[in-house]
Amino acid sequence: MTKMAGTSNKTKTVPYDVAEQLRTPEEMAAYLDAWLDEAPDDAAGIARALGDIARAKGMSQVARDAGLSRESLYKALSENGNPSFVTVLKVARALGVRLHAEAA
Repeated sequence: MTKMAGTSNKTKTVPYDVAEQLRTPEEMAAYLDAWLDEAPDDAAGIARALGDIARAKGMSQVARDAGLSRESLYKALSENGNPSFVTVLKVARALGVRLHAEAA
């Protein structure tokens, strides 16, 4: 087999984006539930998970539904964000997911 001039055998990689995999409300809820189960003390990770779900649903719509600006939603759910609990509750409601508690 001869190699054609100008072709490359390099594999192109693209960053993985979990938001592209979250297609249904059930997948979104399962993703958030996994974060809550596996890393219950990782507030930043849980906020990022909410951000992933928000990106999957559309940040502009989620921001409107939560009563927040799009910019403040991005900031709150970013890697360095630290959303208030009120913001978390508003976003969860806008996403159509519920946080729940059970005995440890």
